[in-house]
Amino acid sequence: MKLWGGRFSGQTDEYANKFHSSIAFDKRLYKHDINGSMAYAEMLGRQGIIKNEEAALIIKNLQEILCDIEKGTLEIDPAAEDIHTFVESQLVTRIGDAGKRLHTGRSRNDQVALDMRMYVKEEIDGICALIVRLLEALLEAAKNSTDVIMPGFTHLQKAQPVTLAHHILAYFEMFRRDYERLRGCRKRTDVMPLGSGALASTSYPLDRQFLKERLGFADITANSLDAVSDRDFCIEFVSCLSLVMMHLSRFCEELILWSTDAFAFIEISDCYATGSSIMPQKKNPDMAELIRGKTGRVYGSLAGLLTMMKGLPLSYNKDMQEDKEAVFDAADTVKMSLSVFCGMFQTLEFNIKRMYESALGGYTNATDAADWLVKKGLTFREAHEIAGKLVLYAIKKNVRLEELTLQELKKESELFDDTFYEAVSVEKCIEVRALPGGPSPAAMAQAIKDAQKYLENIR
Repeated sequence: MKLWGGRFSGQTDEYANKFHSSIAFDKRLYKHDINGSMAYAEMLGRQGIIKNEEAALIIKNLQEILCDIEKGTLEIDPAAEDIHTFVESQLVTRIGDAGKRLHTGRSRNDQVALDMRMYVKEEIDGICALIVRLLEALLEAAKNSTDVIMPGFTHLQKAQPVTLAHHILAYFEMFRRDYERLRGCRKRTDVMPLGSGALASTSYPLDRQFLKERLGFADITANSLDAVSDRDFCIEFVSCLSLVMMHLSRFCEELILWSTDAFAFIEISDCYATGSSIMPQKKNPDMAELIRGKTGRVYGSLAGLLTMMKGLPLSYNKDMQEDKEAVFDAADTVKMSLSVFCGMFQTLEFNIKRMYESALGGYTNATDAADWLVKKGLTFREAHEIAGKLVLYAIKKNVRLEELTLQELKKESELFDDTFYEAVSVEKCIEVRALPGGPSPAAMAQAIKDAQKYLENIR
């Protein structure tokens, strides 16, 4: 069945027909398409555009088609042009001419725009739930690691001591922003396009406000040309997903590094690692690596969508059929990645002793040595130079700053005294960084409290 055959006398080339068909991927929209059609039929009956008995018959049979698909007793025909054609052809097969009245005043252009908006809203809700699950896992880990000292890094070089809780809560902030971005995207997606027709609305007295309420939308589109040709919401959605994947990838990169013998900060559970086919000793962080790799896949979907839309004149163009596979694949990839990452993170074993020992090395307390001298009256630039000379001297001696004798310290400045040693202990380095956002126990307690309150508000 074709919805547009009257104008044509010749048959579509078989290969062109396959090329044109979208049923292989848009079949996943069957639920959204049917729900949209049931609301549309109800509205047509209410408005007197079709008879109430016909509307009721259409709705009843659409419900049966939906039920049959869900039960598996009705297979979606792979030869159908698209999911809209398949559903309508099934309806006509079951109830005859009454089924042909369903499309009155409607185009596939506004129909597919509706289906995609319903799909994206649903996917955002599901992905946001997974992000909340991850935020809960991160917060729980942070609560249990406020006293776990580890090195912080810049340029992948040891920089200053922090706590594991502080490090984990940095990712909490990233995923919190992802959640907020997705909620904002949902708000802009939550606009009902049905009633826009092919591009210029319709002469039928459709009740768009009823459709908006019946389908659970917050508003209706303001311009029919824009409504059928807008895919901003798809691009924004995949852009948000790209940022989710970027944050997952950054975290995975660290877990990969931390699991190496060089770091040995963590042990990844056997449930989320694999072995080597030739090297018996290997335990590879394959899940983390796959998430890192799949990030590029989602980026590719975003690049494809942007490129597809960049030169399209108003209004609808067939190019826009390419939106679906990109959106579907990006959503599937992110859902799987979030689920796997959350399970992997919750089963990590942290090597607390190793982290602490690592924080002691690398002269992570050098800034605090300079700050101590500033408090004694030097300018920071003077203090920075003295601390740098002490680091160079300690490197040559292969000792830590706090292992230098007072006599050695005084060679660089007579300001040094015994209080220096406590000031540059890694515990003190963390304790004094009590500003909001810092790693001190007091700052961490407040950060955890704020994070807990945030989760309570969004659950």
